Amino acid sequence: MPPSEVGVAPAVATDARREIAHALAAILREQMPDAAGAPVQVERPRDAAHGDYATNVALASAKLARRNPRELATNIASALQSALPARVERVEVAGPGFINIRLTPAARQRVVREILAARDGYGRSKARSGERVLVEFVSANPTGPLHVGHGRQAALGDAIANLLEWQGAEVTREFYYNDAGQQIENLAVSVRARAHEILGESGAFPEDGYRGEYIRELAQRYLDDVGHDLSDIEAIRRFAVAELRKEQDRDLSAFGVRFDRFYLESSLYTDGRVDATVDKLVAAGVTYEGDGALWLRTTCYGDDKDRVMRKSDGGYTYFVPDVAYHVTKFERGYDRAINIQGSDHHGTVARVRAGLQALDIGVPKGYPDYVLHKMVTVMRGGEEVKISKRAGSYVTLRDLIDEAGRDAVRFFLVSRKADSEFVFDIDLARSQSEDNPVYYVQYAHARVMSVLKQAGLTHDDVIARLRDIDLAPLTSPYEAALLRRLADFPVELESAAREFAPHQLTFHLKDLAQEFHSYYNAERFLVDDAKLRDARLALIVAVGQVLRNGLAILGIRAPDEM
Repeated sequence: MPPSEVGVAPAVATDARREIAHALAAILREQMPDAAGAPVQVERPRDAAHGDYATNVALASAKLARRNPRELATNIASALQSALPARVERVEVAGPGFINIRLTPAARQRVVREILAARDGYGRSKARSGERVLVEFVSANPTGPLHVGHGRQAALGDAIANLLEWQGAEVTREFYYNDAGQQIENLAVSVRARAHEILGESGAFPEDGYRGEYIRELAQRYLDDVGHDLSDIEAIRRFAVAELRKEQDRDLSAFGVRFDRFYLESSLYTDGRVDATVDKLVAAGVTYEGDGALWLRTTCYGDDKDRVMRKSDGGYTYFVPDVAYHVTKFERGYDRAINIQGSDHHGTVARVRAGLQALDIGVPKGYPDYVLHKMVTVMRGGEEVKISKRAGSYVTLRDLIDEAGRDAVRFFLVSRKADSEFVFDIDLARSQSEDNPVYYVQYAHARVMSVLKQAGLTHDDVIARLRDIDLAPLTSPYEAALLRRLADFPVELESAAREFAPHQLTFHLKDLAQEFHSYYNAERFLVDDAKLRDARLALIVAVGQVLRNGLAILGIRAPDEM
């Protein structure tokens, strides 16, 4: 845990890891002031036999304190034991100065009470309270159906937004419609060309036109709804864009993704924001003329070469409206802006940031943040699926949802780091086996509910009896593993939010499910011993609650039966 995090408000008031970190920081301040600035890291040891937590604080602070690391570790260990007697059972010094910390059984078990008391709020934090964040994602050109790459953006963006909200941030989800430029013109002329074909009229199809079957569908709808006069290309453009926007909205709704705001690129031009941004950059002296074009000195702000802003034909390059758009984000008061985009937008990062810095309006360096994702390869029957019947050249998000189901698609598309390429195996996503991670996690929740049904109880019944439940019987290795995993949930959420990495949450849920399934297969819950039965029921209800909370962040159902 970096020093900057020691003062963060805890996700759970009695979280042992944070209490230990705070206690260690206090020990350094009070007993070893020369080492008070040393980093305080408290982590889970890889081997549970080494204790519940470990810290290298003695090694990190020995030089500042001018002390032998092992001697310093011995003093810190003794002070920590005295500071947290109800939490810490034993503190041991290992090697050159590592400190291993073992909690009391009661301290391990109390996480069950914390979870059942917090319920849907377990894992929530106020660490980012007061922070306003804009998450922009999908932002597809309204020129065709959403493809699988857009689906990965949608799953990533929604999960990242949820993670930040769970940390207390005020989050706005925004979709930026690129409804201006040459691609939109190509869409309009493509629809008109297909309409002429439907009417039996001759005419060449544009070389850069869109050729999917959906273009023919749009053309037929235009003829049916508007009429056969194809002279007004602007009317065709408006119709095609509106129809494709509605289709994209339907697909996103089917995917369980909502947006708070849709921002139109065209409004940047009609509102004069693009021209105003260019004028400000010229006035700031960071541009120059060359080869009939207007250039921005982006090399002054970390780019590898200067970039053209206004081409010799008078049109703007694509990054100029992006700079104007991000000025609006900053002016709207968003402390942080996060863009989820395909890795093909890598070149945009330096240019947009350079433009914002060149304006000198107070935008912080590194604004906005980018999460760039790589491509998704779709497989079925061991072979790559490359095209859609409707879109022609690519697999659509709707195809994938229809084939594998929303839950599987959402889980799979966030289950790897965004910057890694991902193979989506449709056969695996549809399988009901432990090899299918989303099925495996959902099945764990269904098993919890099945045990409660057999016991004739509900979650509320167990929670109502919680004060009277003695958790001391939870001593088996299976129970110890589950207690550790449950206690780590808030920390995993904090890390996933900080790193914009929802795949960390999928790993945690898979590990929790695996440990629960092992427990389920090894032990009986509805035993004759009332104390043991109640303790185990409380534990598995806590497991079910964490599974449900984690799946909710990912936008995935937690079914009661499967």
